[in-house]
Amino acid sequence: MEMDIRLKLARKIRELRQRKELTQEQLSELSGVDYKHIQLLESKKAPAAKIDTIEKIAKAFGITPSKLLKF
Repeated sequence: MEMDIRLKLARKIRELRQRKELTQEQLSELSGVDYKHIQLLESKKAPAAKIDTIEKIAKAFGITPSKLLKF
């Protein structure tokens, strides 16, 4: 069974964050996305992410939203 897109995004955010050696709190500060929401987005019960949130997180990583969504 193919992995749900929300779980793919959760994994990608977590991997990029760890690669940049950022905590969830630091990513929250850089992106302007609430810390609790970052936690949720990285969880196994990740909610659907709004396009604005994807854009903010991608910008914090220094990439385009399309790169963030490339699985």
